[in-house]
Amino acid sequence: MEFEDDAFVLSARVHGETGAIVELLTAHHGKWAAHVAGGASRRMKPFLQAGAQVNVRYRARVSDQLGSATLEPVGEGPSALFDDPLALAGIAAAAAVTAGALPEREPHPGAHMAFEALVSAFAHDAIWPAVFVRFEAGLLADLGFGLDLSKCAATGSTDDLIYVSPKTGRAVSREAGEPYRDRLLALPPFLLAAQSRLAPGDVGAGLTLTAYFLEAFIFNPMNRPLPPARLWLLDRLTEAGRL
Repeated sequence: MEFEDDAFVLSARVHGETGAIVELLTAHHGKWAAHVAGGASRRMKPFLQAGAQVNVRYRARVSDQLGSATLEPVGEGPSALFDDPLALAGIAAAAAVTAGALPEREPHPGAHMAFEALVSAFAHDAIWPAVFVRFEAGLLADLGFGLDLSKCAATGSTDDLIYVSPKTGRAVSREAGEPYRDRLLALPPFLLAAQSRLAPGDVGAGLTLTAYFLEAFIFNPMNRPLPPARLWLLDRLTEAGRL
């Protein structure tokens, strides 16, 4: 079993005296774990941070065993953001959610492209929290749990959509949702139109929305909570007044 692919590092942990087990999101092969010789060395550690982009050469004698990989760094990666702890918290959260949500060794090229777009967005302080919400919504869609925000679930109207049903993940209009507003999730306008201007509270509402469905559809069925890094990101954004 051999392949070469572009990838992002999702996590890395020391294995043995000098090696590391690295979890990767590849462009064409999905999420893979591999042993990287020398991964615990000072030279390699900067390239094994969550969000680092690499070229991976993977090899295993049989397909179902943990194989070995050699990694070549691509670009600066997260090191370009070392002076921005909030963006680094965002990268860590995105990597943790991706690692926890995606199945092993199942191609998800859409998830890789979305992760790549998000990593690029971290250089733009004003927009990346909203892009993070879109990333999580896209991850849900890639796993078959996409939100239907095209029209009101009750009336079919495409106007004044401000809620999402927690049962179905479908949009609900202001008028149809008014009697049930305490039981519905807020739908921030930027998820409906890319050109919509962000208003105070929109990012917080978006993160609450995607967190609800990530828990309901993906993590709860696996008897696992949302990754701590995702919860920590919410705390950091709250402290920074970004929600």
